Amino acid sequence: MPRIFRHSLLVTLVLSGPLLLLLYLALGAVALPLGELLSVMKYALLADLDTARALFPRTSAILLHIRLPRALAALLAGSGLAIAGAAMQGLFRNPLASPDILGISAGSSLGAVLAITTGTALLHPLVLPGYAIVGALLSAALIYALALRSGAGQQLLFIILAGLALSSLLTGATSAALLLAEQYEISQFIFWTMGGLEGRMWPHVLWPAPFLMVFGGLLIRLATALDLISLGEENAHGMGLDVEQTRRRTLILCAVVTALAIAIAGPIGFIGLMVPHLVRLLFGPNHRLLLPLSACAGAWLVLAADLLGRTLIAPHEIKVGIITAVLGGSYFIFLIVRLQRQGKLA
Repeated sequence: MPRIFRHSLLVTLVLSGPLLLLLYLALGAVALPLGELLSVMKYALLADLDTARALFPRTSAILLHIRLPRALAALLAGSGLAIAGAAMQGLFRNPLASPDILGISAGSSLGAVLAITTGTALLHPLVLPGYAIVGALLSAALIYALALRSGAGQQLLFIILAGLALSSLLTGATSAALLLAEQYEISQFIFWTMGGLEGRMWPHVLWPAPFLMVFGGLLIRLATALDLISLGEENAHGMGLDVEQTRRRTLILCAVVTALAIAIAGPIGFIGLMVPHLVRLLFGPNHRLLLPLSACAGAWLVLAADLLGRTLIAPHEIKVGIITAVLGGSYFIFLIVRLQRQGKLA
């Protein structure tokens, strides 16, 4: 791809973000006047919320308490899932790899259904995401512990096999728990598994935000190591890289980042698979550029998908997970056909 075209795409990706965010905050079941929206944001930046509430009470209430925390949730979840997916694809040297290999979605689903069926999810809004993140991290830790029993040369293969086996086991346990649940509990769990951002308030996004930024930054610091691994483990060893330590750090960071993203928005599918692959096609495999761009693209994609879900059939909403599943499933089929034609799936 010509360098000037790549630079144009990069500028477009960066500049389209603020415009998309402004549209997201303005549009919805209740449209907010752009002038009032900008005025409220100005007063908020000046820490003068009382004036904003006095002058624009409706716009202030909708923007500050509903749409702004929901937008932040979309940005955090999308960037976390995408950067974890990019790192996993680089580690496994496979464009079809995603954080789901670690069984994180299955573990978070079991944690969520336990929170719902035991009734603890009703105690506080943060109980359900707390259970989800604990289940996700325990699942990833168990898979990696099982993989450590294998030889270093075959460890990635064991991680994939252990992830598939544990995911099946956890899915069965989740189904068994649902058999004992009440009808409203089953409905609540099904809605959670669709992945969505409705009802997200400041408490849902403020606690995971610093952790996501820190662990995402640590993943970006591994960019050079992932570039070396892409040349082959033997070559990476020859260049002085501790492959085993890099693999361990990458897997742990991907597990934590993905678990935090799922705790915010539920299991939104295909972001960790589709976004890094598209960014790699457009901008190349250099992880120093691929990881931060994947985070940006994932954030904008989830934000755009949620905006589409809120406005298509307003005042009703389509879950953001449904929209990403349709987009991701279509792209996944295209990707498989493309790889098959290239002889990479033979």
